Amino acid sequence: MKDPLEALASKAREPRNYDSPPLHLWNPPLSGDIPIRIDNQGDWHHDGSKIKRESLVRLFASILRREEDGDYYLLTPAEKWRIEVEDHALRINDIAARTVDDVQILEAELNTGKKVIISEEHSLFIDYAAGGVAALNLDHGLTALCTRPAWYRLVDLADLQDELAVWTSGDYTLKTRIELP
Repeated sequence: MKDPLEALASKAREPRNYDSPPLHLWNPPLSGDIPIRIDNQGDWHHDGSKIKRESLVRLFASILRREEDGDYYLLTPAEKWRIEVEDHALRINDIAARTVDDVQILEAELNTGKKVIISEEHSLFIDYAAGGVAALNLDHGLTALCTRPAWYRLVDLADLQDELAVWTSGDYTLKTRIELP
């Protein structure tokens, strides 16, 4: 049997994923409401003041989850704080296309700096309530809305025929279609 101190030291040396902590494993009881709000422009506020430290916004975004009740929570293994989100929790600042093995892959860059490959798991949809702009499904029940520049970039990458068709292939077989109204 391994020495408990050695086991703890070994665990401490393991790499940690600060960008994508295991929120799906964390289910603490509700700690309460905290006066944090994400406005409809994707800006984070605390007690009415905009949070200007990008590192703090990135940290909070990494521990944000939307649950089945539709509410948003900041989570740690021991705490769960409800926050207010006016629209989508995150924004897509840019979309880039690249080719891998003759297949186009689209990658969205979020306002947190995180990059997400558009795929079946992280699919695009049109949010008609947000003016008919594309949004992206993310992990933990979150979504990200295209900023105007990202939306124009996406339209520029699309095939425009009877509908707006955006092709990406993160798994080399997926095709994502977005139909305009």
